[in-house]
Amino acid sequence: MRTYNDIYIDASKRLKKAGIEAASLEARLLLAYAADKTPEELLRDIRMYPGDETEQRAELFFSRRLSGEPAAYILGEWEFCGLSFEVNPNVLIPRMDTELLPELLLEHLAEREKPRILDLCAGSGCIGLTAAARRADLTAVLADIDERALIVCRRNARRHRLTSRSYCVKADALAGPSEKLGSFDAIVCNPPYIASGEIDGLDPSVKDYEPRSALDGGEDGLDFYRSVCAFWIGLLRSGGILAFECGEGQSGRVKDIALSAGLTYLRSANDTLGVERAVVFRK
Repeated sequence: MRTYNDIYIDASKRLKKAGIEAASLEARLLLAYAADKTPEELLRDIRMYPGDETEQRAELFFSRRLSGEPAAYILGEWEFCGLSFEVNPNVLIPRMDTELLPELLLEHLAEREKPRILDLCAGSGCIGLTAAARRADLTAVLADIDERALIVCRRNARRHRLTSRSYCVKADALAGPSEKLGSFDAIVCNPPYIASGEIDGLDPSVKDYEPRSALDGGEDGLDFYRSVCAFWIGLLRSGGILAFECGEGQSGRVKDIALSAGLTYLRSANDTLGVERAVVFRK
């Protein structure tokens, strides 16, 4: 018989051999999920012996991960800014790089009372809901073109008890907004920004599992930036903030688009690899 620790060590080695960067973390999360334990409970019980059913469940999860399926979709949730968000193949998996956006947003809204923000291309709603969770007087409108993504948004709002301060609406970021949306102190957007011709070259865990509609930014990857700056900044109140996430090497062109639309550049923030990942503008 094998202990939890034996299973964990073996799985970590297999995942690492397969080139999975966070092999140890994912092995721990998947094993805890198979055992119906929290990661902390797994650590507490690491020298114990699981039943055959738990070991079989764990092996199924490891096999799915080794076949390319992201751990987040196997688990059905993923952590973002210290909060747990439901995810499924209808929404992009929250990335650590994206955690820059709610941080910058809250920093630049510090002097505004009862701010109202729009999370455009919201996906799971992780950006807007994180901002609302961290500031009790903030209201977030979560907009996405995919109704299936909005279902996930609504469930995440309930998960974090934010239904009274968050609203989910169907909207196409590539088209003009409805006047019914009202005005905002900030618009935050992590749009699809991969150039169409580059998607097939992405890691299989991304291109084969995550929704293409959340990846494809058009021929040069910039379609959504152009549209937001052309059609959506009219919803910003005077002095309002627009915050974008950018792909690697895109920030300069995104700045040019925003400046041409009459916005003022405020600041950028780099991700852990030094890539200029988030850019902030003021109306």
